[in-house]
Amino acid sequence: MTSVAPTDPGYTPHPPPSHFGQRTVPEGQLDAKLGIEYLDYNPNHVVARMPVAGNLQPYGLMHGGASAVLAEGLGSTCAALNAAPGEVCVGVQVLANHHRAARAGVVTGVATPIHIGRSLKTVQIEITNEDGSLVCTAQLTAMALPKAPGA
Repeated sequence: MTSVAPTDPGYTPHPPPSHFGQRTVPEGQLDAKLGIEYLDYNPNHVVARMPVAGNLQPYGLMHGGASAVLAEGLGSTCAALNAAPGEVCVGVQVLANHHRAARAGVVTGVATPIHIGRSLKTVQIEITNEDGSLVCTAQLTAMALPKAPGA
């Protein structure tokens, strides 16, 4: 398991790069709706957290789709941080395995690059609960493009 904890002494998060501000997205998008908060924009490990409350399925467990959204966002961000200037990265495949239920609190995801190629980037994502227990592992493959699709 990856050991990156925003609460560790001496932990210094990396701010988003200046070019991330050029991405124009209207308010109220999916990350905001799920309460996802990015904590570290390090190309070697991107960290974000998400509340369990508001992201439950009918049995009172965190929805697997919410885990997948967190994983996709983390993986895409990690891929973008490892792309050439001016490129955009879009997910082409996300695989998620759900290991443990989460019913309350906050989950934290850490994305670590596995392969950074010219066109394809593969990222491993681990999502843990507040006790540090593994809730979900995911892998995202993203493709680097010269511009966003449809732009």
